[in-house]
Amino acid sequence: MITIGLTGWGDHDYIYATKEAAKQKLVTYGKMFGTVEVDSMFYAVQSKRNMEKWVQETPKDFRFVVKAYQGMTGHSRGKIPFDSETEMFEAFKLSISTMQHANKLKAALFQFPPWFDCTRENVAKLREVRERMEDVPCALEFRHQSWFQPAMRERTLKFMREERWIHSVCDEPQAGVGSVPIVEEATDDQLTIVRMHGRNVSGWQSSNQPNWREVRYLYRYNTQELEEWAERLRRLEQQSKEVVIIFNNNSGGDAAENARELMAILGQNVPKLLGEDEPEQLDLF
Repeated sequence: MITIGLTGWGDHDYIYATKEAAKQKLVTYGKMFGTVEVDSMFYAVQSKRNMEKWVQETPKDFRFVVKAYQGMTGHSRGKIPFDSETEMFEAFKLSISTMQHANKLKAALFQFPPWFDCTRENVAKLREVRERMEDVPCALEFRHQSWFQPAMRERTLKFMREERWIHSVCDEPQAGVGSVPIVEEATDDQLTIVRMHGRNVSGWQSSNQPNWREVRYLYRYNTQELEEWAERLRRLEQQSKEVVIIFNNNSGGDAAENARELMAILGQNVPKLLGEDEPEQLDLF
């Protein structure tokens, strides 16, 4: 099974063409896609109240991929608002427990930063994180090339299988050591996650620029690129029961349109936009 979704549900104006849709974004989103990545958790651990609301607003078979809080992956440059790592992890697990109990949590996604390279210290860190997360399904995404250098590729994948890490396969710009290649390999027979970051090399390297968040994921996949990914997804589907693909190329509003085009390529039902079936009203005056 291949499930397609987007990063977040708030920034995709393309699918909220009517006032009704814009007022109830998650409700509208849930009618079009079967999953979403909750990226807001990366910036702050969300309240259980928010989680309960999101669970209630989505269909029974809808699932969330929740991005791990930045302090849990070493992204935070300043002081984290927790007294200890234990408190931080417990707060995160408490937050996602609502989704777990409702059977709506697909996985917690741990995306480690570009400076998190393949060292003994970092391997030990990954073991510690996985132990702290207990029975929560966890996906792992690297941003440093050393994990998938030819000499380390198979060892990295073997480690992920042994430690129960779900592979988050990336499509991203090939921009030096701070990016990883497409590694078409599952590490879990139940789930593989694919994240589509775009291929904007100059934007990927713009982290020192004031507008880097606006340009980093500025990319629109063309039909040929999506067709190539459709074939990859079918191959990954032979290794995992489900492949969840998340479009993260949000900067220019391309994610939703790319996702719908991929649905069509895969022969999936492409849900119509709210208001798409409504006849155009004639302007008589």
